[in-house]
Formats: sequence, C-alpha cells, structure tokens
Amino acid sequence: MSEKLSDTARETMLAPLFESGWEMADGRDAITKTFKFDDFSEAFGWMTKAAIWAEKWDHHPEWSNTYNSVVVTLTSHDVGGLSSRDAKLARKMDAL
Repeated sequence: MSEKLSDTARETMLAPLFESGWEMADGRDAITKTFKFDDFSEAFGWMTKAAIWAEKWDHHPEWSNTYNSVVVTLTSHDVGGLSSRDAKLARKMDAL
C-alpha cells in the first residue's frame, strides 16, 4: 500500500508531469491529461499498452476514449488522493 504524497513529494514528482501537460483535476486530488492521436486505432493501441502496465502495477486509471483522444485521470482511491503510483503511471503513459 502506498501513501498520499507529501507537499515535498508533490513538488518533486508532479512538477515534471505538469510540464508535459498533466493538470490537477478540478475539485479532486487527482491529475488529468488528454492524449491526442492520429485516429481511433492509434488511440486504442496506446490504451492497450497503458492497460498492460496498469495491470502489471495493479494501479488502474479512470479514462475515456472518443475517436482519437483519450482522457486520463489518475488518483489513488485507497489513500484518498495522489500517491507515487499515480506519478509512476503518468510517466509511463507519457513515455508510451
């Protein structure tokens, strides 16, 4: 089980994510980002790759897909907010 990010950890772990387009979700202790692709197949392929990592790490995103875009929200429900698992999965999603 992980812990909710401390203020210091937030600065260290979230700052690079904000630079890559992640934002705080409105009204929640969560981060969100919209990923854009050329078409549905590319978006769905990316989701499949991300799903494999999410399953491997037992940390699953809230997400939705509409044609060529995927909206992702990450939070750790078991700690009631952001944890290091969210930052780790966000970095992996950016890398994919």
